[in-house]
Amino acid sequence: MSCNDKLQNCFKKWEEEKLEKTLSKFGERKPQFLSGSNEEVKRLYTPLDIEDISYDDLGFPGEYPFTRGVQPTMYRGKFWTMRMYAGFATAEESNKRYKYLIEQGSMGLSVAFDLPTQMGYDSDDSISEGEVGKVGVAIDSLEDMEILFGGIPLDKVSTSMTINAPASVLLAMYIAVAQKQGVSMDKLRGTIQNDILKEYVARGTYIFPTKPSMRLITNIFEYCSKNVPKWNTISISGYHIREAGSTAIQEVAFTLSNGIAYVNAAIDAGLNVDDFAPRLSFFFNAHNDLFEEVGKYRAARRLWAKIMKERFGAKKEKSLMLKFHTQTGGSTLTAQQPENNIVRVAIQTLAAVMGGTQSLHTNSKDEALALPTEGSVRTALRTQQIVAHESGVADTIDPLAGSYYVESLTNKIEEEAMKLIEKIDALGGSASAIDKGYMQQEIMESAYRYQKEIENDERVIVGMNKFKVEEEAPKDLLRVDPSVGERKIEKLKELKDRRNNELVKKNLDDLRKACQGEDNLMPYILDAVNSYATLGEICGVMREEFGEYKQSVMI
Repeated sequence: MSCNDKLQNCFKKWEEEKLEKTLSKFGERKPQFLSGSNEEVKRLYTPLDIEDISYDDLGFPGEYPFTRGVQPTMYRGKFWTMRMYAGFATAEESNKRYKYLIEQGSMGLSVAFDLPTQMGYDSDDSISEGEVGKVGVAIDSLEDMEILFGGIPLDKVSTSMTINAPASVLLAMYIAVAQKQGVSMDKLRGTIQNDILKEYVARGTYIFPTKPSMRLITNIFEYCSKNVPKWNTISISGYHIREAGSTAIQEVAFTLSNGIAYVNAAIDAGLNVDDFAPRLSFFFNAHNDLFEEVGKYRAARRLWAKIMKERFGAKKEKSLMLKFHTQTGGSTLTAQQPENNIVRVAIQTLAAVMGGTQSLHTNSKDEALALPTEGSVRTALRTQQIVAHESGVADTIDPLAGSYYVESLTNKIEEEAMKLIEKIDALGGSASAIDKGYMQQEIMESAYRYQKEIENDERVIVGMNKFKVEEEAPKDLLRVDPSVGERKIEKLKELKDRRNNELVKKNLDDLRKACQGEDNLMPYILDAVNSYATLGEICGVMREEFGEYKQSVMI
């Protein structure tokens, strides 16, 4: 009997004659196998699981629906951008780390800002006490930004900035530094995260209410489409949604729903979809379930292409492409046996690369304990370089395509994510679903289930709930000098004493009036930045005019 002709009968025969005998003798490791998204993983995948797939659903790399990648040659042309997320203490110290990373072969910079900067406060604000420079670099003014990128030609590097509520201000500072270097805006390459919806859902570093936040985002879309054409104006982030406890399916659904909201907001503001859509980018997590993660990236690409084409009528090919950055999963790292994290990051790196990422940051082994040391950062970067140059996975495009399991996963993730997107649509879209607490509740339930599985030993985390050892307290961790805050306050006082305060006042007044009208705010913010108005002063004006977002209370 030919299995090609009668696969269903062959499969049934295998189950009855081979499988059942083995199961009756030895059984299996557990009664049910589940993916990270709590979906059943079947014992065996065959062509029966993908018989509904047409090759049109896959297409070729660089062609709609981009399941197999957004470029015709992918990594045979050039590797993904190897970014390393870095920033701590002062601009001077972070500048040294950036130069070190560039020397070690990093292809792009990725800036981590401290919490006061992310929340739009200066280092001398009382609310900043004890947090200055702790989880990222403290940036109060253009002067700090000049130091941060001192000796780094901004026309030669690509820079990603993890900044959201004050993204317009930090982008203006970056533009101003470039201009001082003699680099025109049209030469700048990089990304600002600028994704406020996921802050309301998962992270919490928001400032303004939804409506003015969306105005600021669409103002950036418009300004950059005319003046900074190579800049990615938003990085729509599933990373933090996943870090908060979502499943892979929820990560795709909630991220793309937020993307839909941004596209709708830009169109409502009068922008043409093909003018801004090519500069939209995405940011996903990489977890340990290798095949599910590969399927996730492939499904997200295909789903976004269909959404842009069918829902928004985008015409340009680049408007249909989901281009994304990946970061390995911070929440997967353990403080116990931190060397194990090197292996986790290697698996996650493989998932991101085989899933077709455009750029990648690999976490360091000690990040569950403290900010990473230079040595651990080097190991994390070397992980990418070994995968790129030694593993062979970058030598052919979409290497897992055609796998019965991976294609079945890709279809399943796309199908289930679309159901969630339709549910969010029925709730009035992302902003409405967030205000009603829907996304937050879904994430909380997934996070709770995952944690219970660990506590009940249903999910093994090596070194944490199984294969434990007695360990000495960690040594040689990187600690930020507690005097950083004091030094930053002194620097701010000196800046305010020597700048042209009349010009600062005028520019802040102009910004205030613009906030009350409908003008694009970016030129006013750029003027304020160039006069050395501080981040806190600029955001303070907008706080007074726009108000502050209050999180919904969920019961």
